[in-house]
Amino acid sequence: MQLQFRRRLSRGLTALASYTWSHCIDYGSQNYTFGYQRGNCDFDVRHNFSTAFSYGVPNVGHNNFANAVLHHWGLDDRFTARSAFPVTLNGTEVVDPLTGNYFHTGLDLNLGQPVYIYGSQCAAVYNNGLGCPGGRAINPNAFSLPPGCTSFSCPPGTLPGNAPRNFVRGFGAWQMDFAVRREFPIHENLKLQFRAEAFNIFNHPNFGIIDSNYGDPTFGQATATLASSLGVLSPLYQMGGPRSMQFALKLVF
Repeated sequence: MQLQFRRRLSRGLTALASYTWSHCIDYGSQNYTFGYQRGNCDFDVRHNFSTAFSYGVPNVGHNNFANAVLHHWGLDDRFTARSAFPVTLNGTEVVDPLTGNYFHTGLDLNLGQPVYIYGSQCAAVYNNGLGCPGGRAINPNAFSLPPGCTSFSCPPGTLPGNAPRNFVRGFGAWQMDFAVRREFPIHENLKLQFRAEAFNIFNHPNFGIIDSNYGDPTFGQATATLASSLGVLSPLYQMGGPRSMQFALKLVF
C-alpha cells in the first residue's frame, strides 16, 4: 500500500509526504545456509515514511542592503523513518546427509521468556553492567539449541528449531537532513546557488547489524551502527551516519 501527499501549500512552500506498508514472504531470501522455510523475507520492512519540504523565504525590503543580504534565501528539509529488518537466528551449522550442503539448524523458542529485553534487563542478562546498545536486545534466554545439539554439532536427523524464521527484528531507523540555500541571480535563468547542508542534523544514533550467532557473548545485541553496516560508501554519506555538514556551490541554468 502506498500513500502520497504532494502540494504547494502557500507561496514558496512545497511539501511532499509518502508512506508505504508492505509485507514480503518467501522461503529463503539470501540466507542460503538456513533450511528452506516459509517466513518473512530478509528485506521485509513493514513501514516506510518520508517527508520533505522546500520553502523559498519571502524577500524582505527592496533597498540595496535588503537586495544584497535578505533576498533569495530558501530552506529544504527531509525526514525519513522506517521499521526494522528481520534477523535470522543461527543455530549450529551441520551437513545435510542427502545433499552434502551446510545449513543452520535454527533455534528453539523457550516459552515463558520475553523475546526482547530492555534497559536494566540487558545489564542483568549479559552481566556487563553496561546495558545494550540502543537500550534493547534480543533475549538470549528466550532461545536454545535443538535437543542434542552443541555449538559444534548435532546428532543425525536433527530437526530445525521451532523458532519461526525471521520473526525477530532489529532496530528501526530515522533521520532528518536540513539545508539552507542562497541564490545569486546572474542573468535571466542563470544563477549561482550556495548551500549549507546538514545530514542527520540531530545526530540520532541508528543501529544496524545484530549478532545472530547463538552462543556469542553479544548474541542478540547490535554490534555496529547502521551506516557502518551497509558498506560500500563512507558512513558520512549513508543513512544512519553521524551528523555531518557540507557546503556546496552550484551553477543553475
